[in-house]
Amino acid sequence: MSQIAQQLANVRRRILQAATLAGREVSSIQLLAVSKTHPVTRIQAAIEAGQRAFGESYVQEAIPKIEAIAKTRDDIEWHYIGPIQANKTAAIARHFSWVHSLDRLKIAQRLSEQRPPHLPTLNICIQINTSGEASKSGIEAHALPELVQAIQALPRLRLRGLMTVPARSEDAQAQRRPFAVLRELLQTLNNQGATLDTLSMGMSQDLEMAIAEGATIVRVGTDIFGARR
Repeated sequence: MSQIAQQLANVRRRILQAATLAGREVSSIQLLAVSKTHPVTRIQAAIEAGQRAFGESYVQEAIPKIEAIAKTRDDIEWHYIGPIQANKTAAIARHFSWVHSLDRLKIAQRLSEQRPPHLPTLNICIQINTSGEASKSGIEAHALPELVQAIQALPRLRLRGLMTVPARSEDAQAQRRPFAVLRELLQTLNNQGATLDTLSMGMSQDLEMAIAEGATIVRVGTDIFGARR
């Protein structure tokens, strides 16, 4: 077994344990392997170990990897998880199945216009700044209902849920609270008539807390591929 296969197995074991503790079915939680900064060879090792969903943050780095993998595989799902520049939306719309980091209507409109008609609808998560940090991407919670309504009216996009990247904290309760906030926001939107099913939250250091609060996608990079290159 390769090192990456072993590390993937360890992460999957953690997800199973966290799901069991939370009284959840492990099948309700998707592992997104964050492959940004890592080469195609390491992604291929993860694919050989059964991983099928990968997250990238840099368009110019991601597209050559996506195209290289596509030469031999057509069952790989690519998720864009980084900040979105307006001049990169066409490439994102063409090459990815999911976008987790949407925080502006202008970007949603561009993705909608630029999504090729022959591709399935582009799955969208809205990024929420749950920590109130000026340095963090994402919208404030009070702006969420208006953005949700606007995105739902756009063709070729499917709004799936919410995403957050909370501030790191040594205090377990402080680390967990943003995940609870995201869950509560999604529940409120669904109570108002939305049909959202995705909470993209939790990474290498805090996936257990995120799963306890209802995460459906956990984004793990370091504990699979090692430190960023």
